[in-house]
Amino acid sequence: MVRSVTDTTTKSVPVAPRRRWWAVAIAVVGMLVLATIAVSSILPSTLVSDKENRRTGELEPTPYALTPASADPVNTRIVFGDLPDDIERYETASSFVFVTVTAPSQSVLSWFVGRDDPAIDFLTEEDKFGVRTPQQRREFNLQMMRSAEQEAQFVALTTLGYDVEITAGEVIVQEVICAEQADDGSCSAFFPSDEQIDPADRILEADGEQLGSVEDLSAVLAEKQPGDTVELLIDRPGDGEQSVVVELSASPDDPDRTIVGFVPFDTRAIDLPFEVDIDTGDIGGPSAGLAFTLALIDELSPGDLTGGRDVAVTGTISLDGSVGAIGGLPQKVSAVRQNGYDLFLVPASQPELDDPEQLQRLEDIAQGDVEIVPVESLDDALAALAARGGDPISPVG
Repeated sequence: MVRSVTDTTTKSVPVAPRRRWWAVAIAVVGMLVLATIAVSSILPSTLVSDKENRRTGELEPTPYALTPASADPVNTRIVFGDLPDDIERYETASSFVFVTVTAPSQSVLSWFVGRDDPAIDFLTEEDKFGVRTPQQRREFNLQMMRSAEQEAQFVALTTLGYDVEITAGEVIVQEVICAEQADDGSCSAFFPSDEQIDPADRILEADGEQLGSVEDLSAVLAEKQPGDTVELLIDRPGDGEQSVVVELSASPDDPDRTIVGFVPFDTRAIDLPFEVDIDTGDIGGPSAGLAFTLALIDELSPGDLTGGRDVAVTGTISLDGSVGAIGGLPQKVSAVRQNGYDLFLVPASQPELDDPEQLQRLEDIAQGDVEIVPVESLDDALAALAARGGDPISPVG
């Protein structure tokens, strides 16, 4: 029987002061942790991270990091025009895959999370951008991509037996040659031409002679000696045309040959027997050259080069079929693994493959999920694919 209203009321139990203190302390710590994470995700990594500039020997902040990006099929990017009746495009069940890296800005938080990740390299401003202007970098990357596409088309079609004509192209500076190399591999001294010409410069004239090819420039230099000068008319991205006087040097490979002191882009034009294009999208640089070449061969020949599985590929391609080294290999191995590919063809000339410490780094990143196969040439790549179930090719042109 209920005697009064108070009989049915639940009595409150006072919270012990000690419990209330701990609850407040935990809440405060939690708020501080969240605030620390929020602030560290905004603050730039330059506050806590730096590295030595190999060129100057000085410590510099590292606001960027080279990280894995994408691994995308190449075959779907190949676009053909109207093919002649005797040329067939073959269906492929799988694809070659090109791999990219990216270099975003870093915060204190991302530095803390990634500082021990073997697939991340922190970068200074110079590491990422070099010493070129934005317009020079843009023109340089576009020219590198055009060269990679042209070379891939030439190598693929000549390998298949087609006749491909090459015509001379304009003179564009790819890089200035290093005259003296330091013990750490950096350049301690460039040729005198470094003071007047930059990568991506187009050399239009030499001593008043209009240049249509590198051979035209060589003809102007034929009668000159090291120490002589030549007047060049150049077109510099962002600055336009200007005349510069360059002191000439002796070739490091042939002291009897006089040179300006730069490596030119291979701008020769490829005259194909039919229309073919590769949608390069936002790909920068030449590192997809071998992937382009293999994909073109696969699309224009019967059989399946990949052996029925997608194959990741990186490396430049030269007109003689040799495969050249690329940057960001650790990050690319990570991208390949993250995207689920188990075979990765890479250039045999990669310096990481000759360095036990760097080789172990690649193996740690691969985690046993990716077979890394070094190749020196297109023939090496085709042989590696055939050894893993791919069909051999036979000329069709």
